[in-house]
Amino acid sequence: MNVHDDDFALFGLARQFVQDPAQIDDRWKALQRQVHPDKFAAQGAAAQRQAMQWSVRINEARQRLKDPVRRATYLCELHGQLIGAESDTAMPADFLMQQMEWREALDEADDVTSLQALADEVQQAQQETLHALGRSIDQQQDYVAAAQQVRRLMFVQRFAQDVKTRQLQCRSGGGFLEAGRYLARLFSYYLSVHTRTLAHLRRAHPCLL
Repeated sequence: MNVHDDDFALFGLARQFVQDPAQIDDRWKALQRQVHPDKFAAQGAAAQRQAMQWSVRINEARQRLKDPVRRATYLCELHGQLIGAESDTAMPADFLMQQMEWREALDEADDVTSLQALADEVQQAQQETLHALGRSIDQQQDYVAAAQQVRRLMFVQRFAQDVKTRQLQCRSGGGFLEAGRYLARLFSYYLSVHTRTLAHLRRAHPCLL
């Protein structure tokens, strides 16, 4: 391990977007075994602190490599292309129109079925953008296009989270509605039982009622 290694070199991986998550995990476990502080106990506190620093570095690298957005962002930055998601929000007109249509669909969705259909559409858009990122980075080495696709993916993921939140709210509301219906049926049942019991008592003991 070299302090100047990037995440890919540290993990012994090709510097590309498409990665095998299982391979990343396997390499992470092997690296963590190499730098476990207990292995350096005989070398003193300074060696153990350095091992801990390497452990942190390895964990940070794993997190970047495992997350598609962070991995693509990292690759763009390694090739001199900053994402600038906060300052550069310019997007193609067709994508902005898609965002507006999705927002309108989310505002109008009032049941689980319509929300699930929207979630499926957004998931499909995520997958298409990930495939486009793979082509831009691994095949075309077009990091300007990749940076724009990363920004697009960030938009889509945020909207996907909004849809998920709305789905949870809808399901929760549906649960309360079903509970209300159950309590109403239960009240109706007990009211019916009480009415029949009262009628029976009146017939059996007219003097008591």
